Amino acid sequence: MTAHRRTLIHGWLLLLPAAVLLVGFTHYPAVATFLDSLFSTGTVIRPSRFVGAGNYRLLLDDPVFAKVLLNTVLFALGTVPAAIALALVMALWVNRRLPARGLVRLAYFTPTILPMIAVANIWLFFYTPGIGLLDQIGARFGLPGHNWLGDTDTVLGCLMVMTVWKEAGFFMIFYLAALQTLPPELFEAARLEGAGRWVVFRRLTFPLLMPTTLFVLINAVLNSFKLVDHLFILTKGGPDNASNLLLYYIYETAFSFFDTAYAATLTMVLLALLAVLGVGQFLLLDKRVHYR
Repeated sequence: MTAHRRTLIHGWLLLLPAAVLLVGFTHYPAVATFLDSLFSTGTVIRPSRFVGAGNYRLLLDDPVFAKVLLNTVLFALGTVPAAIALALVMALWVNRRLPARGLVRLAYFTPTILPMIAVANIWLFFYTPGIGLLDQIGARFGLPGHNWLGDTDTVLGCLMVMTVWKEAGFFMIFYLAALQTLPPELFEAARLEGAGRWVVFRRLTFPLLMPTTLFVLINAVLNSFKLVDHLFILTKGGPDNASNLLLYYIYETAFSFFDTAYAATLTMVLLALLAVLGVGQFLLLDKRVHYR
């Protein structure tokens, strides 16, 4: 056996454990879900049968799906930019020499380590009508109480605020780590040239942070499409599906309505959306990323 062949076999053996896990927990479930979406849901008296694109045609006539899809898009548009911007601002702030800087960093990161169920219960204390913190503060200024989670106009916004509060600290850690690896001589040269803080940020800091921004953006988009835990505690998708998101609708369809075929169809829509967004992010941002 030649040295090249031994090296090739050795490399594939090193990749084998990761490849098995990737196929077993990613590719195979995706293919199995796609095949399930082509069949009807079987019961004891009515076996599953091949329906082709029938389940996908049902999506076009499902008003709940249209509402849930719109909610998911609005939720992503409302949480992803806000969480990234807030994380960057916090990272820039705690990267400076501040009094009790370690405590400030800990305070920003604490929401990230809290369990999702605990976070939902904390914010339920804020949003509960009458006795919640928001209504208590409003009452001191003579404002009437409001059912924040029971109003179709405010419930989705309330979920967005809670999600940004929880995720911004997590993304801040990546930005903070990236800021501490930037070469200080570049900033010293910029200050010697008389560049202001905004020019330094726009021309140096932010371009050098683009690899981190791409990584954070992908994670933020994925997180915005997989919110389930909070909905169990806060709204269960209500009122009138105003806070229902795509992944929760998939869960509801599969485990409350026991329509596994339609749930598989919804899952394929979710996977397609994530694939399009992921490819689009790489194509649009790759030329703006400056790797060192």
